[in-house]
Formats: sequence, structure tokens, C-alpha cells
Amino acid sequence: MYFTHADAVWDAHPGLRALVVATDGVLGAESDPLRTEKLAAETDRRQQGTTEAEMPEIAAWREAFSQMGLKPTQYRCASEALLRRYRKSKDMPSFHPLVDYLNFASMASAIPIAAFDVARVSEGITVRPAEGTETYVTFQGDTEHPAPGEIVFADRAGNAHSRRWTYRQSSTSVVSSGSDRVLIVAEAHHASAEQDLISLEAELKAGLPALGVRITTSALIGPGRRRLDFSYS
Repeated sequence: MYFTHADAVWDAHPGLRALVVATDGVLGAESDPLRTEKLAAETDRRQQGTTEAEMPEIAAWREAFSQMGLKPTQYRCASEALLRRYRKSKDMPSFHPLVDYLNFASMASAIPIAAFDVARVSEGITVRPAEGTETYVTFQGDTEHPAPGEIVFADRAGNAHSRRWTYRQSSTSVVSSGSDRVLIVAEAHHASAEQDLISLEAELKAGLPALGVRITTSALIGPGRRRLDFSYS
């Protein structure tokens, strides 16, 4: 399998950096309350005295959304949406041990993190402008077709696994109780993106095994390395 960004994405967003982590053993994942509490405390510190819009990580995504012709206050990247929800309630609903952990890791770093059940992905994912023929399935079961030019996570079969880049994931490859092999993708545009993704990688390399999830490979994606190829034995 593979993960990559199209040249059109790099041309428009040269400051983009990404962390890609392939995992398995997700069927046996168990929650780690102590690590979640640690990440929640980091999120609390991050939110003290500042708004989401003022965070460099979020501001850079807002600029990217504006560049795509989207209103940043109407379409928010995944990490901003999580942070705004957490600020109001200081709590998050539980979905799945891996997803719950990644949500807190995303808030603590203010970096959007996506997780895809690779069994539901055809061959690999390319982040690219949509052609308009891709199929996107909502969580309500409705089928949509992204507008031409919209940034999507597309596979070889024409499935759009995310719409408007990091705004909303499709139900097609969402992590569920039956997921065992999961691809994790974190992306950032801000000035210290590369260093912060290295820090996030360190967190995942400690946190995922604590859940019982095995990392099979991971890579930082940037101008010098734009693709990760990976397989499962």
C-alpha cells in the first residue's frame, strides 16, 4: 500500500509536512487512562490564555483552507474542531481506544490526525484535488461527490476517504471495533511543523504500544520524501 500527496498539493502548499504511521494489532487495543490524562493536561495548558485561531498550528490550517476557497470559520480542520469542543465541555466522548487516544494527541499538538482502516482502502491513498467523480459516504449513509478541485484523500477505486482535506472523514474507512490494521496520518503547515511532527511521532511511538497497537512503519513526509510505501506480512 502507499500514502502520498499529488504534485498539485505540494505546488500550492510547499510548507506542508506530514507524519504517516502504519499499524496493526488494533483489534486488541485497550485504553490507557493515564496517557489520556497526560495529553488532556497538555491540552489544558495549550488553551490557557489563547484562542484556537491564535495557535500557529491552527492559523496555518485556516490559511490553507482560505487558499482553497473555504471559509475557515465554516470549515474547520479536525484539530480545531476537537479543541473547540473540548474547551466547552472539558470532556470527549469515547469511540474506540485508538481513536480516543489520537483525538487527545491531536488536541495536545493542535495537529489534525486521521486514522483509516486499511482493509477498506483500495491500494493506497493520494491527497489530491478531486476530479468530481469520487465517491464519499457520510456517517448518515448518504453518498456525495466532492466538487472538482476539492482536496480529498482518494484511493485507486475512486473512494474519497476525506473531504475538504482535514475537515471530515468518510464512514467508508472509519476505525471500528472490527479494525485491525490502521493508517495514521498527521499533517501540518506551520513554521515548526517538521519539528512538531517529530515530537508527535515520539508520542505515538510511546502511546500506541501502551494501547497494545504495533507500529509496522512510520515516516516523515516532506519535499525530500513525498511517498510512503508499506505492506503487511
